[in-house]
Amino acid sequence: MKIAVFGAGGRMGSRIVDEALRRGHDVTAAVRHPENYTKTHEHLKVAKADLFNSQDVETAAFNQDAVVVSYSPTNGAPASTLTEVVVPIVNGLKQAHVKRLIIVGGAGSLEVSPGVQLVDTPDFPAEYKAVSLAHREALKLYQKEKDLDWTFACPSAEIMPGERTGKFRTDTKLLVDANGKSHISMEDFAIGIIDEIENPMHIREVFTIGY
Repeated sequence: MKIAVFGAGGRMGSRIVDEALRRGHDVTAAVRHPENYTKTHEHLKVAKADLFNSQDVETAAFNQDAVVVSYSPTNGAPASTLTEVVVPIVNGLKQAHVKRLIIVGGAGSLEVSPGVQLVDTPDFPAEYKAVSLAHREALKLYQKEKDLDWTFACPSAEIMPGERTGKFRTDTKLLVDANGKSHISMEDFAIGIIDEIENPMHIREVFTIGY
């Protein structure tokens, strides 16, 4: 397949690129500063793209089978940028006539019990609250989108660089292991993302990947 990954230079995006290449897909790394992007592979090409610009999104997404957006506010960008990129992303994909979109969301948007999202629980860490609320607002915008086959993929509560085990679960609500911990490695999360592209199970749904 042809897969474009926006945010390909980031911690999560780079692992999604690696996983897609490992499986033989043709990958377009869509990054804001291609001059700083150093990964090379015979099935990899690099495109300059700003997620805030629908024309850039369209150009990078053109002729792709699926688009992954792994964007997180860095370098002092406000959390609200998570919602600001939704319209240019959606418009850009429509202009490119690409329907399949996977968004890397936040664990805060996952339900822990019916109608209660993790971000609304009393012990939710204050330092992650603004980004989690922005992810939730972005999700609300995607949920209004009827023309794209979007999927909002949320990691577990803890996601860190780690092992690629291939052993994990997926669900539509927060996953916890036998010890009550909600966690996933970035490497296994990337597997779950590419699995969903190859074998779509969560069209216009939120889902999560965890141990």
